[in-house]
Amino acid sequence: MWPLVGMAFGVALGFAGAFGGFGPFFIVLFLGGLGFLVGRAIEGDLDVGRLIGTGRRSR
Repeated sequence: MWPLVGMAFGVALGFAGAFGGFGPFFIVLFLGGLGFLVGRAIEGDLDVGRLIGTGRRSR
């Protein structure tokens, strides 16, 4: 399933770049990355506190 999702994201980036230029391309890229991070956080695969530097550090 993930290769299909990656291909769809690539096609969306391609269309944004081809028909909209660099501005829409980077907007799609940014929102896609943000959606990826939110999805990982919801699934529990991403420690948000560690990502932003507020997590507990073990020594």
